[in-house]
Amino acid sequence: MSETRKLAAILAADVVGYSRLAGVDEDRTLARLRALRSDLLDPAIAVHIGRVVKRTGDGTLVEFRSVVDAVRCAIEVQNAMLERNAGVPPDRRIEFRIGVHIGDIVEEGDGDLMGDGVNIAARLEGIAEPNGICLSGAAYEQVRDKLKVDFEDLGDKELKN
Repeated sequence: MSETRKLAAILAADVVGYSRLAGVDEDRTLARLRALRSDLLDPAIAVHIGRVVKRTGDGTLVEFRSVVDAVRCAIEVQNAMLERNAGVPPDRRIEFRIGVHIGDIVEEGDGDLMGDGVNIAARLEGIAEPNGICLSGAAYEQVRDKLKVDFEDLGDKELKN
């Protein structure tokens, strides 16, 4: 299998408390997640020229050529989710955590992505607040002067591995 190294922006998203939601009503949770993917996530990813690399149950890994596009996509998704969750009881809300990083990655022959760039995005997603977006320092450096949004510095964080 051939592999290619490249620089890419990686967005990792995950549903907060998915196991709990599925435990309460698995069929409805799955149906809602499928609807969110087709109505919101996939169109937003397409508009911002992203490529879904893989889905893992309640998670999604997306590659972008531009970190600005990745962050714009994340903001669009999170803003739409706030609207969709208005009026939904807190224990029934589907909320995402999103991590965004730009870095060196390895693309496998089958299109799968591996390497530090992917791992860091996944770790950032894990420390993001519900409905939040956590950027790496490298991603922030690329977007801070290009996007008119407020950023909060979380300081240095120790990430697993």
